[in-house]
This record gives sequence, C-alpha cells and structure tokens, in this order.
Amino acid sequence: MNRLLIFLLAVLCLSHTTFSQTTLPLLKNDEIKLALSEDGTRYVRLTFLNQTWVRFTEQNRGTTIFGNAAPETWDVGLRRTRIQFLGQLSDKTFFYIQFGQNNFAFTSQRKVGAFFHDVIGEYAFIKRHLSIGAGLSGWSGLARYASPSVGTVMSLDAPLFEQATNDVTDQFLRKLGIYAKGKIGKLDYRVALSQPFMIQTSTVAQRPLGAKLPNGSSIATYNANIPTWQWQAYLMYQFLDEETNTIPYTTGTYLGKKKVFNLGAGFIYQPNAMWYMNGTDTVKTAMRLLAADVYYDAPLNVEKGTALNFYAVYCNNDYGQNYIRNLGVMNLGDGVQAGQGTFTGTGNGFAMEGTGSIVYTQAGYLCKKDLLKSWGTLMPYAGMQWASYQAYKDNMLMWHVGLNWFIKGHQSKISLDYQNRPVFDANAQRELVEIQRKGMLVLQYQLFL
Repeated sequence: MNRLLIFLLAVLCLSHTTFSQTTLPLLKNDEIKLALSEDGTRYVRLTFLNQTWVRFTEQNRGTTIFGNAAPETWDVGLRRTRIQFLGQLSDKTFFYIQFGQNNFAFTSQRKVGAFFHDVIGEYAFIKRHLSIGAGLSGWSGLARYASPSVGTVMSLDAPLFEQATNDVTDQFLRKLGIYAKGKIGKLDYRVALSQPFMIQTSTVAQRPLGAKLPNGSSIATYNANIPTWQWQAYLMYQFLDEETNTIPYTTGTYLGKKKVFNLGAGFIYQPNAMWYMNGTDTVKTAMRLLAADVYYDAPLNVEKGTALNFYAVYCNNDYGQNYIRNLGVMNLGDGVQAGQGTFTGTGNGFAMEGTGSIVYTQAGYLCKKDLLKSWGTLMPYAGMQWASYQAYKDNMLMWHVGLNWFIKGHQSKISLDYQNRPVFDANAQRELVEIQRKGMLVLQYQLFL
C-alpha cells in the first residue's frame, strides 16, 4: 500500500509538466487535481489531511496505563492522518477512496493502524437527482455530523455522538452497504441500506449480556448474533446557498465563503440490534435513533470577512433499556486501580451516547480577515452537549470552549480547546449521579490540502 501511494503521488507530480501547457493545470486553487477532459468535468483529485494533538488530560478517577497509575497525563498524538483519492471518470461514473489512521498515541500498537475508511463506486442514473453507489461508505443517516468533513470542522472536533455506532458495528462510522443520494429542488437527501459488522470484530469493549446497573436493572448491549440490515436516512432543506453532495462529508464552516441555512432530520433503524436479560429470558430490541438539526454559516460583513457559525441538534435515541456508552477520544486509559473505578470508566471518557435525549449546540464568530495581518485571523467558539439518559438520575453536561487560528484557512490551522466533562458513579441509593468533573486541554495543528 505504501508503494502504491508513493507511485500515485509521483505520477501526479510528474504529470504537472505534461499538463502545464493546458488551460487546466494540475495545481489550481490549492488543489491537486488532474483534468481528464478539456472542460475539467472529468478529473481525478488527491487530498491530504493531518491533525496533531498536544494534550493535557485530567484522567478519570483510578485510571491506569499498562498498570501504572495515571491521574494526569501529557501526550502528543495523531488525531487523524488521511489521504483521499476521488474522481469523475465519466459524466455518470464517480469513485471515492479514503485511506488513513486515527488516534495514534504513545499507547497505540505500532505499524498496524492505517486502514481504508471509504471505498465506493457510484453511478448517476438521473444527474443531480439520483445517484446510487455501494461499498464501504460514509453515507450515513441521522444528522449533519454523522458524516463530518473533519478538515473543515468549526470547533476542535465534530459532535461524535452523531456517529452513533462508531467502531462498534461500523469501521470509524463507515459501513458496507448501498446508498442513494440526490437533490430535489432545495431538498438534499441521502438514504442507505447498511450491513453492520459483527460485534465480535469490534475494537470497542462491550458489556456482556446480563450486565446490570448498580440498582440491579438490566443494561442493553449489542446483539452478538448475525446483525440485521440497518436503514438510515438524512434530509436537508437548503434555504440559501446549495451545498455539494459529491462525497458524504458535510462542511463544518465555509469561513464566510457561503451563506448557508439548513434544516435537517434523519433516522437510523435496525431491528433486533440490541439485547438484554429479563430474568432468565433474552429480550431482543430494535435500535431506533431520531434527530433534527439546524445549521447556519454565513458572512456578517463581506468586506471585513467576518462570519457567524451556528449548529444545534436534538436526538431521541433508543438503543434498548439503560444503554450507556462511555467514550473518550484517543483514550489513553486501559485499566483502573482496585476500588477506585467509576461507572464512567477510564481515561477521558464520558457518557457520550445512550438511551434518552441529547441536545448539542455550538457557535463561533470569525473575526475580520486581516486581524493578524499576514498571519491570518481568529475564530473563538463554544459548544455543549446535554443529555437526559434513562440509566442516569442526574443529567449529563459536557461543555467546551476554544479558539481557532486560521493561518491559511483550513489548510494551516491551530486550535486550542478546553473540554470539561462529568464523571458518574453510584450514590448510597445505587443511583448514578455526577460525582466530579474533569478537564482536558488540547492544542491541535492541522495541515489540509
């Protein structure tokens, strides 16, 4: 694979000499793009993304790393490293491939991490209105950031709970399946029939069938039998500027280049996806996830270059009785000290997903384009996730604030983000309540071409 990528880069670079005399050179508008037709409608394109984190984390109570107590940690990691290769081979034929690695930290297994994220082929049966594709795909339902464009997110990271089965029955949000997409007037739609992966191949530890809350109530977990097919869809009504749907990943912010106002709604449904014990009986139940969201990203003053970004989503999730998933990004913790653990688990995890209701909102303000002269501009932002979970007595609240420094737009960007999260455990009445809060400070440098 490494030789293939090197060969591809060499071919594209050498091709610049050949195509430099045409009206469509290889390098144009900061894109590596090779025209296959005189008008440029047929092409192949290559992109690269790298996000490096330098981070300080207050670990959840009792966290250990390979048996070593780790109440606090400093680390450097690769949050994402990606290469995308895509192309329009004919008027109706499109392909998309994404390869890369995620969450590579000093605790990671070495030389085993890179994998294919997407491999799809697509045919436009009715241009603009109906395209059908298949493969390993990020065409997901539910909400806008179920499939985020990670190189253009407004804050440090996307609201990851929208990637509802991330690495449990999918491969970093992607599933094998068939999808349809298109636009009908102002309505943008995507529908997918997906085949979830077997739970036995997941890299995420699962609670066993029969797991219970401290009060004795059963907790649903993923069904270990051959999975049923999963239906998912997401619809967006685009009131102002139209967004592209060439690939599945939705833009975080256009930095004042577009005026976008969308209302969206979506769902994920999978029969018998979950199970739990009711006495000696095994009860199978469907996964039913619903969401509605609003997205606004538009310039405030075109001459100055200022802009506003706002996003909010409401999710009503049914993963089965009392389901909770504690999730931490690039989590370093792999164990707990005896008698010190909590229901929230190790590392930087918190109850990101679960049966119940979730509200998330974020907003950012893009300062004037010449704020730092030739050094670019700034964008402060804030966001929060609030949830009322069936398993918890207290509501869950995570909040974060940060600052983007756009040196050259999304191509060269530094982000500083502080996240504050809750830790839950049982009280004397065996109810799950918030017992403390922990913080995480991240400095990210992004390169994106």
